[in-house]
Amino acid sequence: MPSDGLFDLPDVPPSLPESSGTLAGNQFATAPLAVRMRPRSLDELVGQQHLLGPGSPLRQMIDGHKPLTILLWGPPGTGKTTLASLISTQTDRRFVEVSAVSAGVKEVREVITGARKTLASTGQETVLFVDEVHRFSKAQQDALLPGVENRWVSLVAATTENPHFSVISPLLSRSLLLTLESLTDDDIAVLVDRALTDERGLNGEVTLTDDARDHLVRLAGGDGRRVLTYLEAAAGAATSQGKTEIDVEDAAQAVDRAAVRYDRQGDQHYDVTSAFIKSIRGSDVDAALHYLARMIEAGEDPRFIARRLMIHASEDIGMADPTALQSATTAAQAVAMIGFPEARIPLAQAVIHLATAPKSNAVIRAIDAALSDVRAGKVGPVPPALRDAHYSGAKKLGHGHDYLYAHNDPRGVVAQQYAPDDIDGTEYFEPGRHGAEAALADRLARIRAILRDR
Repeated sequence: MPSDGLFDLPDVPPSLPESSGTLAGNQFATAPLAVRMRPRSLDELVGQQHLLGPGSPLRQMIDGHKPLTILLWGPPGTGKTTLASLISTQTDRRFVEVSAVSAGVKEVREVITGARKTLASTGQETVLFVDEVHRFSKAQQDALLPGVENRWVSLVAATTENPHFSVISPLLSRSLLLTLESLTDDDIAVLVDRALTDERGLNGEVTLTDDARDHLVRLAGGDGRRVLTYLEAAAGAATSQGKTEIDVEDAAQAVDRAAVRYDRQGDQHYDVTSAFIKSIRGSDVDAALHYLARMIEAGEDPRFIARRLMIHASEDIGMADPTALQSATTAAQAVAMIGFPEARIPLAQAVIHLATAPKSNAVIRAIDAALSDVRAGKVGPVPPALRDAHYSGAKKLGHGHDYLYAHNDPRGVVAQQYAPDDIDGTEYFEPGRHGAEAALADRLARIRAILRDR
């Protein structure tokens, strides 16, 4: 059954008896490394500490054994399914998993009916885990509501998509939304080191060179399950040659990808990334494509590359070419849909667009200047004319009085104070003279002149 959670295995509890060492008989010994290393408690879960700290809502719900409805939103391999399984085991609840890829309304209703009967006959509650809930239609999501409203199930739903757009409002409003973050390189390294030595994992039978370890961590892209899959394959590659140490060649062979060696003269992972961005900023399209190719061959996560392009499109191009961000965002969407090797093409297209686009850092300078003022305490009251006047009693307070409607002016702009007194007249956005910002600068000057003619 497809799943994107860390160490997912449908219908297998994460807590396994120490004495048996099995899932069922000898199945544990032959199970994938990622399955064998599944956390047995919340304390073993790597990452997501912002959700698991003492006093957090999730901890309170688990420790209090309260019925709960949770939406887990985060990238693949961050622990969504594992977290759902641990919730059930640490609260002595049944765990039932349904994949939105294959289940329909009928299956959902059958699970909820079964949970209701179990609750009535034995008193045992059920955790219903719905993987990839964003794939459910509105009707399928509606089918979950009776179980949630009547607390026949504790629903834990996972999604990689923004739930504000992919989950129906009635379900979203009844859920505690928890955002999971990609695992950091340090988190991934912890998983690797634990798997190397733990008796459930490789049990110290192989070691890992520093270069190979760095290579696997980099390839993981924040995905815990992926790195353990790669590690297991690398261990197999090494032991098949009679070796007990995994080197970078074994790691590269494990993922069927050549490892680009980074030397000590600055050709480091972060140096290549830095050179990549600086080449785009400097409009050297050929150098930018060279560094893109090196990152691809080194096994960089394409999502990492796409994220850097989206940031660069606003930070270094901005309004000089507003379509740059659209191009970078579209490339990121394409990467998510098609993956490598084809993803190299839209990434290259975005790099070419951004490298050849006119440059401006006016956007980042503007927002940073505004943030600096807010942090310095320049947060005066909103002018009365701009305050909300739609509730009872607002007019008596003077809210909305003398507000001038811009559309009533043939110019589309009227002289009126919009900013608080503390910053009135401050100009944060200073467009340059490159690309579209040249025309924007002239228009902005005219707009500001009208606004201040009061």
